[in-house]
Amino acid sequence: MARRRGWGGSPPDSDEEAARRIVAAAVELIGRTGSEVNIAEVAESLGVIRQTVYRYFPSSDALMRAAAFASVDGFLDRLAQQVSGIDDPVDALTEGVVFTLSEVRSTPHLGILLSSTYSNLQPESLTSEEAQAFGVTMIRRFDVDWDKHGYDDPALAELVEYVLRTMQSFFLAPGNPPRTDTELRRYLRRWMGTAIRAQTDSGCPD
Repeated sequence: MARRRGWGGSPPDSDEEAARRIVAAAVELIGRTGSEVNIAEVAESLGVIRQTVYRYFPSSDALMRAAAFASVDGFLDRLAQQVSGIDDPVDALTEGVVFTLSEVRSTPHLGILLSSTYSNLQPESLTSEEAQAFGVTMIRRFDVDWDKHGYDDPALAELVEYVLRTMQSFFLAPGNPPRTDTELRRYLRRWMGTAIRAQTDSGCPD
């Protein structure tokens, strides 16, 4: 049960509620500041001590990831609208990657998912269960018949990992000067598209 201290005079009724309120506070702070926040700042906003937040999130990194994943629903809706009606997997994923990289500039929560700038980031964070679930949710909203193109669940999971790694590389090192959206689309269709089509051309999942 959550410790009944602080919380602006309204302590949570359970550990689950406490964790949700901590994440919500982090989401609000990230949205207001446009950057990552730490456990001390979140604890202060809730009127609790840092140890209370650490009880639910062992590090600022863990809290930032939880906040990022909890705050991207609006992005997913915009992404679905952007790729609506595109049923070719190469075209859909190309447009999805270009749109996502553009959205990062105005969506700090999304940037946290794709960056390695916050302290002590674990290298496997983009291949974590949460990241994979986010990626699958993202491409399942596309108007693509993945089964028709040879993607069973394991193949789709590998595709998600590949696309997440691709987006991270462009987010961290966009190039000097960065490619325009048109140039990026052409590049992705040529190279990422080849990888995507390889599964379709195989005729069936491995």
